[in-house]
Amino acid sequence: MLTTVIPQGYAPLLNLYDTQKAIGLLKRLFEDDLGGALNLRRVSAPLFVEASTGLNDDLNGVERAVSFDVPDAGRDAQVVHSLAKWKRLALHRYQFSVGEGLYTDMNAIRRDEELDNLHSVYVDQWDWEKVIAPRDRNADYLKGVVNTIVNALADTQATLRSVYPQLTPLPLIERAVSFVTAQELEDRWPELSPKEREDRWVKDHPTTFLMGIGGALKSGRPHDGRAPDYDDWALNGDILVWNALLGRSFEISSMGIRVSPESLDRQLTVAGCDHRRELPFHRALLAGELPLTIGGGIGQSRVSMYLLGKAHIGEVQASIWDPRTIEACREAGVILL
Repeated sequence: MLTTVIPQGYAPLLNLYDTQKAIGLLKRLFEDDLGGALNLRRVSAPLFVEASTGLNDDLNGVERAVSFDVPDAGRDAQVVHSLAKWKRLALHRYQFSVGEGLYTDMNAIRRDEELDNLHSVYVDQWDWEKVIAPRDRNADYLKGVVNTIVNALADTQATLRSVYPQLTPLPLIERAVSFVTAQELEDRWPELSPKEREDRWVKDHPTTFLMGIGGALKSGRPHDGRAPDYDDWALNGDILVWNALLGRSFEISSMGIRVSPESLDRQLTVAGCDHRRELPFHRALLAGELPLTIGGGIGQSRVSMYLLGKAHIGEVQASIWDPRTIEACREAGVILL
């Protein structure tokens, strides 16, 4: 269902050309800050992967990948949904050591995405992944990395505001992160939907890391879908901020400590995905041939929207929109790229 809503009286803080310049600046600033803080090196990434490898992200398991054949290679390919599994394999192939990682520009097509202010069929992220030691597979390590990412976002915002004083009316990112689990939110508001619980919590805790996504809660339902073969459901989460312009929680990043052979074995069974055990990536992981890692995706368009005070994701990326969205934005004077 289409739910694009432009807030009453909304006007962009930056004109079209300044918006484009500011997007370029914030991407450079954030990449440099994140890469330095987490010891990440930039690498090139694929737009598509072989369908038979099991490397594509299955998201919630129902989204259809854009597929095509490559006649000269005799292979079928899929445009990526994300690079969650590819990055871990790349760390192994490139022989990264513990404490070292990579980041890349990830561009994807999610053809079944429902279009609204925050969602598009075109997805752009900073995808990152880092090798960790067995002792790092714990919640405290995860929280430390979350704090590092939030501080990088806040530092980027501070520099942007100095270059573009028009942005000073926007709220500052709260550096103090509130950590809460999906189960704690369900216990507190069992009558609400997961999204309503997020909104209630994040409104009072403007920077939140919501932990434990993918596994079933006490109600028997997960807070949200998460594929069983990259995040460890007990050691993952979403970075959420409060978007005062849209009056809702706003996801910046999905991330987590990745599955070990043991947790992959367990989650594949729970999710009814045992058939994936025969795919090359999954065989290697179950055999202990891949490094232990932490990683995630940070939405480039989401960060641009938030730091530049934009009401619609189409103001910071070029995509395809339905006629109702185009008309609603035209009437509100919102320029879609």
